[in-house]
This record gives sequence, structure tokens and C-alpha cells, in this order.
Amino acid sequence: MTDTPTRRRAPAMSTEDRRAMIVAAALPLVAEHGAAVTTNRIARAAGIGEGTVFRVFTDKDDLLQACLAEAMNPEHVLRELASIPLDDPLAARLVQAAEALHAHLERMGTVIGALHVSGHHRGRTLGDRPAPGGRQASMTATHEALTELIEPDRAALRLEPATIASVFLGMLFPRSHPASGEAGPSPQTIVDILLHGVTAPGSPA
Repeated sequence: MTDTPTRRRAPAMSTEDRRAMIVAAALPLVAEHGAAVTTNRIARAAGIGEGTVFRVFTDKDDLLQACLAEAMNPEHVLRELASIPLDDPLAARLVQAAEALHAHLERMGTVIGALHVSGHHRGRTLGDRPAPGGRQASMTATHEALTELIEPDRAALRLEPATIASVFLGMLFPRSHPASGEAGPSPQTIVDILLHGVTAPGSPA
């Protein structure tokens, strides 16, 4: 007589893992529909019943806040910055960093904008619950990551890597709100200006 193999049940998903799974499914829908998206639609996208949503989130506002916090979470872009090879040329490193930071700002702006347009204003509902870590901590971590990217070329630079990182961030962040209303300069243009200035070689300026 042969033994019948015993099927092992998959380990139960933790509350935090389930929250993360629901938020991952909800984010594209929130970016598209803002607060108008229903929890039923989010549940279907996550492949779960709607009741499961409310076992890990207090209410819809709690879920929307979690989506906003995830969109603003700097950990994703910090991992991308850390993955940039330090043996790449400095210009290539900075272009990759600019593209990663721009993508992060785009994701964040899309979610915040969709919630605002749909009438779910941050100041009324979401703004009173700050994102984990805070904006200053996020900026500090990003500045440190950029400084590390620049550090290998310290000997060839006229300014300290930390100072260059600050200038670089100052050039990048206004890109989403150019004064002219037109699209801001490309990452390649920003890096070229940062490293070589705006005057032509041999110019008397």
C-alpha cells in the first residue's frame, strides 16, 4: 500500500504582505481614477474578495493613504540609485540618476494629481497623516545616495561631491514645474550643463 502524498498548504500571508499586495494592485487604478475607484474594483484587480480589503484596511481612506505613502516612498528610487555601477563614466551615472528621480517624481505626481482632481484633497483627508520618514528624511537620503555616486570622481572635480549633489537636485526638481509651461530639459541636458556649463568652448564669457 502506497502512502498518499500530503499536500502542504501555502503559508498564510501576513497582514503586512497582504496590505502590500492590495496597494500594488490599487496604485495603477488610483493613478487612473483617483478616489473614484471602488474597493470592489481594487479587490478584483488583486484577485481577492472585497471583504479582505477591509480586514487589513480600516476604510477606503486608509487604503488611499497607503497608496499615497507608497507612491511617495523613496526606497524604490534609492534602490535604483544604489544599483548604478560606480565604474560607469560620471556623466552616464548622473543621467541614470536623473532618469530614476524623474520617474519617481512622475509616479508620485500622477497619484497625487489623480486624488486631487477626483476631489480627494490631501489637506482634507490625506494631508493630516504624514508619509513615513517625512520629506526631509527622503531628501537627505537621496542627497547622500547622489553624493556616493559622484564620490569616485572627487579628484577631478572643482567642488565637493556633496555640493555637486545639492546643485544637481536643485536643477532636477523644478523640471516638473517649468516657468514657461513647457517640458523641462532632458536628463542629458541637465547633466551636460552641470558638468560643462553653458558657454561654448573658447568663448570669452
